[in-house]
Amino acid sequence: MRPLRFLRTEHFLADYKKLLQRIQKQVDRKLRLFLENPFHPSLRTKKVKGEVSGFRDVYEGSITMNYRFLFRITDDAYELLRLGTHTQIFGR
Repeated sequence: MRPLRFLRTEHFLADYKKLLQRIQKQVDRKLRLFLENPFHPSLRTKKVKGEVSGFRDVYEGSITMNYRFLFRITDDAYELLRLGTHTQIFGR
């Protein structure tokens, strides 16, 4: 069954607030697409190998070539975890 809710963690919200307004608009557009289809080809969604920030089974989606968002799928929700550049999220 497909998760029904869309949750944003405090980390995700803080990450969003730090972005330039033009990047926020791109995030908003991509998240609308994400709600329609989390695995839409333009999101380049893929499972992240290993553990990220203490979370297992984390997925990565693309906002732009530089910006990404992390999420996990629970029984009833898509939980948005982090948002930023690859370096900001993964430290590499």
